[in-house]
Amino acid sequence: MTSNAEPGPASGKGPVGVSGPTRSLWLGLLGISSAVSAAALVLAGIVAVTLNGWAGLLSSSFGGLLVMAFFGISLLIGHFVGRNNPSGAIGLFVATYFVKVIGFAVVLFAVGAPEWLHGRWFLIGAVVAVVTWQAAEIYGFSKARLQIYNDPEPDKGNTDV
Repeated sequence: MTSNAEPGPASGKGPVGVSGPTRSLWLGLLGISSAVSAAALVLAGIVAVTLNGWAGLLSSSFGGLLVMAFFGISLLIGHFVGRNNPSGAIGLFVATYFVKVIGFAVVLFAVGAPEWLHGRWFLIGAVVAVVTWQAAEIYGFSKARLQIYNDPEPDKGNTDV
């Protein structure tokens, strides 16, 4: 049987490096998600300032930055807790989620809506940030190298290999 594949470097010529788990998954996700959301908020801000002036720009930025802070806290918790207790990070995510929802709600109700806040652009900025943040997190998780199984420990007393 013949192959129509182009000739390339022969396989098995040279060392293959060891691949391990991603070093800092949570900080990597924080970086990529923040960058993507910030870029999307800049684009939304350009449209907002064009259509509704500075109030639209400030409102969309405020809505988006609030969402970014909400999600960023979770990733930072995952980073600091996940290093020492990876299985405990999920439980802490759930606990802090409720604290964040209640905390942000209390702040928003206590402070109230400023005069300059444009409700529609606030919502647009928040939705843009949520959608782009989640898309970036999905992309980041898809590229992460997570170690699923523990590597077997070498048995020093067993000579039958």
